[in-house]
Amino acid sequence: MRRVVFYVVALWAIVTLNFLLPRLMPGNPALIMLAHFHGHLSPAAYKAFSAAFGFATTGGLPAQYLQYLGQLLHGNLGLSVTFFPTTVAQVINQALPWTLFLVGIATVISFALGTLFGIWSAWNRGRAIDGLLPTVSTFTSAFPYFWFALLCLYFFGFLLGWFPTAQAYSGTASQFTLRHLPDILYHAVLPAFTIVVSSIGGWLLGMRNNMVATLSEDQIVLAEAKGLARRRVMYTYAARNAILPNLTGFAMSLGFIVSGALLTEIVFSYPGLGYTILLAVQNEDYPLLQGTLLIIAVAVLVANFVAELAYGWLDPRVDQEQEVT
Repeated sequence: MRRVVFYVVALWAIVTLNFLLPRLMPGNPALIMLAHFHGHLSPAAYKAFSAAFGFATTGGLPAQYLQYLGQLLHGNLGLSVTFFPTTVAQVINQALPWTLFLVGIATVISFALGTLFGIWSAWNRGRAIDGLLPTVSTFTSAFPYFWFALLCLYFFGFLLGWFPTAQAYSGTASQFTLRHLPDILYHAVLPAFTIVVSSIGGWLLGMRNNMVATLSEDQIVLAEAKGLARRRVMYTYAARNAILPNLTGFAMSLGFIVSGALLTEIVFSYPGLGYTILLAVQNEDYPLLQGTLLIIAVAVLVANFVAELAYGWLDPRVDQEQEVT
């Protein structure tokens, strides 16, 4: 219950800040729409735009805040300035699935491979594989996303022609259906590969360092002295205790999946949420920024809550310590 109360309070603080920040910045969406019409808007039209975007002056900030909370409870995130008159919810619904698909799969693959390679490297410390894997991962983790994406795009897309150079689908295959899935996967291979290669090193090095420290603990010595199978000692005793810090990072990564891989999406012209955020910033689209930042914040909170539950399952001592406190 303490956790639930904490996350409810955190969510309220996020919603409040999300409401205040655009109103602390100069201008408002109605003024931006006025600029789009080159100033040729009647006072009545300007007032209607202000009301539509939640910036009406009647009642001041308290009235606007209550109106904003009421809209959120009904799933209404407002109208987008960039894609007017499309709603923010519709814009996010169009972009979010592509980001979850691309960045989600790439994050899970990089975490799984990095963690597994880190376990093998630590278990075989001092051998050739322990010298090779950390060295290669350090080298690849130094690659900037966009630079490595440009290289892959040039060699594998432009020169060799193995993969598409842009977009997430061919022609009209803009729906996540089984019929279009092969084409969507084909377009996602290259951007996902760049994300995995650039991020796998951090998971590997973190897991290896944690694993090396865990292997020196008494429980590992006892498990080996009891004659337990090598695989059981490595995974059940050593890896399960060493993975906790990596699990925290993975939970944060899951939360930030919805923010998208901005630079990668720009390089590959991928229609994800990261590219949508860039358009919102460029066009001063406050409602769209509010909606996307709220989705990201909620995703991070949910991911952290799930990570805390997973902590208690992986290491019962965590729940015991919280009960004592």
